[in-house]
Amino acid sequence: MYFTEEHEAFRLSFRDFLQKEVVPHIDKWEKTGTIDRFIWKKFGEMGYFGLNSSEEYGGLNLDIFYTVIFLEELQKVNSGGFAAAMWAHAYLAMTHVEKEGDNRIKEAYLTSSINGEKIGCLCITEPFGGSDVAGIKTTAVKKGDSYVINGSKTFITNGVYSDYLVVAAKTDLDSRDKGMSIFMIDRDTKGISATKLDKLGWRASDTAEIAFDNVVIPTANLMGEEGKGFSYIMSHFALERLIMGINAHARAEFALEYAIQYMSERQVFGKSLDKFQALRHKVADMASEVEMCKEFNYSIAKRLNEGQYIVKEASMSKLLSTKIADSVINDCLQLLGGYGYMEEYPMARLLRDSRVGQIGGGTSEILREIISKMVIDKKEYKSAT
Repeated sequence: MYFTEEHEAFRLSFRDFLQKEVVPHIDKWEKTGTIDRFIWKKFGEMGYFGLNSSEEYGGLNLDIFYTVIFLEELQKVNSGGFAAAMWAHAYLAMTHVEKEGDNRIKEAYLTSSINGEKIGCLCITEPFGGSDVAGIKTTAVKKGDSYVINGSKTFITNGVYSDYLVVAAKTDLDSRDKGMSIFMIDRDTKGISATKLDKLGWRASDTAEIAFDNVVIPTANLMGEEGKGFSYIMSHFALERLIMGINAHARAEFALEYAIQYMSERQVFGKSLDKFQALRHKVADMASEVEMCKEFNYSIAKRLNEGQYIVKEASMSKLLSTKIADSVINDCLQLLGGYGYMEEYPMARLLRDSRVGQIGGGTSEILREIISKMVIDKKEYKSAT
């Protein structure tokens, strides 16, 4: 219903690429918290960063199910941090560059992002403003033909080693949602400093707190129209939440497949674990939940591909898929017994990496309020475009 023979051929090719080029380095990157630059260039050479980007700037302009496959297979290298670094570059930073950047910005940043020469990060969350996007405090004051940026951001994926930053800042200090704008800032611009954060999971990715101290950028680095930053951010949130829902069902599926394989090999009381009814029924419950998430997420992806605005469904996807993923991975760890607690097995890292799913991209608590507004109060959210 969703995947063609071409899609499946891409899946096999990308899976083979990941096993050969990525998996041998994962443990090193998890320990160092730094992903070597060569892999970004290899992703770029293979076209993986340009799956849904326009051909004019070097992309492939493929349908969204290539992106679904990209996300699913990344979850199976057992490094949520590596996966996050890749998709945060391709679907957070690059999305704003493509949608709001003018031709000059696209030629300078989008093309080099697609080919893996430049890495981007999206800077929205602040130390005192996470889910309340409209309440950010970072300012961009216009002075002649420049903007002066002051403030700070936190929990920024690729925030240390990226080459450019897509930054949300207030241009109208007296307004909330209508006073925000989006800017392109080069990493080496004077006044930018980044501090790497020590995290429970996603150890391979560089997550940072970033400070902007009188950072001066040209007015040409404004992306889109001044004052429309909030609507730009909101219009892309649906895709981000769907991405996190897909990530969740994919990592839960990976955990379940591993647990089932382990159960077929582990002998207890003269028979393998997969012959015990209580454990078989636990697997049946988990498999059913994961399959429902997958089917729901695929249907949302199809609607998004057709141009529908799927903010309600994407919010539901992230809310339920991340909750189910945490539960499934926790239960899969239990099925491995003591080995599930050991770092040489994948479950310990999976459990740590999965936990951020209910926090990043909108906490589960915030999503419940957004969904309740649409379901109970009949509020309608509309795309900025």
